[in-house]
Amino acid sequence: MKQLNVRLDDTAHEVLEQRAEAAGMSLTDYARKVLVEEADERRERFLTAAAHFSQAWGPAFEEEFGPYPAAGRPGRSGTADAA
Repeated sequence: MKQLNVRLDDTAHEVLEQRAEAAGMSLTDYARKVLVEEADERRERFLTAAAHFSQAWGPAFEEEFGPYPAAGRPGRSGTADAA
């Protein structure tokens, strides 16, 4: 296994620590996860395809279901208040 040492400014370090804590991970494990995801070409292809899909079909979804997030819409219960 290879080792990588990276210097971060205080702000970036603090943000990463907060995100790691929110994810229930150590800073080292979280940083490793972020770097591995960024290097994954399948993830990049997926994000590119998702962006294309959103641009192509977003207006149809919005017409059918309204803009996201809809104001006043509860979580995934599907019982939105009538406007």
